[in-house]
Amino acid sequence: MPYINLQITKGASRQQKAQIVKEFTETLVKVLGKNPQNTHIVIQEIEREDWGHGGELVADKAPAKPGKA
Repeated sequence: MPYINLQITKGASRQQKAQIVKEFTETLVKVLGKNPQNTHIVIQEIEREDWGHGGELVADKAPAKPGKA
């Protein structure tokens, strides 16, 4: 039973989340031969003020440009 727990900052649309679930599942099937019916993916959205990176809160940084992590 594959289980993925993905934590991201808030702001992804429902469509983006659906695409993530679809593509992560497809990758597990393709690479590891896993059964998609047994694959579980949880997306947890974290407030930008509750996430730190590089010594500062993500909320204090400029928003990332699309396609950039």
